[in-house]
Amino acid sequence: MNRTPAFLPLGELPAELRPLAEGASVLDSSCSSGARVYLLQGREECFLKTAPGGTLEKEAALTGFFHSKGLSPEVLAYCPGERDWLVTRRVPGEDCVFPAYLENPKRLCDTLAVLLRQLHETEASGCPVPDRLLSYRETARRNYEAGKYDAALFPPDWGFSSREVAWNQVETGGGFLRPEVLLHGDYCLPNIILDNWRFSGFVDLDSGGVGDRHIDLFWGVWTLFYNLKTNAYYDRFLDAYGRDKVEPEKLRTVAAFEVFG
Repeated sequence: MNRTPAFLPLGELPAELRPLAEGASVLDSSCSSGARVYLLQGREECFLKTAPGGTLEKEAALTGFFHSKGLSPEVLAYCPGERDWLVTRRVPGEDCVFPAYLENPKRLCDTLAVLLRQLHETEASGCPVPDRLLSYRETARRNYEAGKYDAALFPPDWGFSSREVAWNQVETGGGFLRPEVLLHGDYCLPNIILDNWRFSGFVDLDSGGVGDRHIDLFWGVWTLFYNLKTNAYYDRFLDAYGRDKVEPEKLRTVAAFEVFG
């Protein structure tokens, strides 16, 4: 995770959050254009995330639920408004793009697979997003109708020959996806925190909920391909997760959904 010194004007913060920032060192660790994320190093270390109003409500609820299962940092505050503000306690360790983890790709691959299987075996009753597939399907349809299609998302042997071929896979296979397990929803290396290889927590949970395990399986194999610059760990990851739960046709269907964002 890249972190650069930053200035955070106290006047921009909701009043109840200002004590957290007073006298704290501020590091910008943002990785997207839609939200800003700051590491505050003061009386305690915490992450402060801000984004347009209404966009962090689901993430706050899901992070709270995951924390109740021992799977994510604690939510210290959520302040909705013209801008949303979410504060989470920092857990020990670094995300999985930390050099020490990338330098041991086999262990990293196996660790990610085992953690994912454990997540999918976690009791999901009471999850604030009981059927993630509803919005998942709607997003794909909306983007298809808008002409969006990202063929560059995959290596050549994962891809589809055309936008229409991908959409046909969505339509023919989408009905077989089931809301069956607790999902991270964006199961990528930067969203998994390890402390010297021990699990500390999942972060960036706004795409989570109860859904089909193959969504997380897809992102697991994709992030190893993307971050390690090789597709060599595809089979190893699925073997370590457990082939008894892997349906290749569902993985291809999820890949089709994802090219439509």
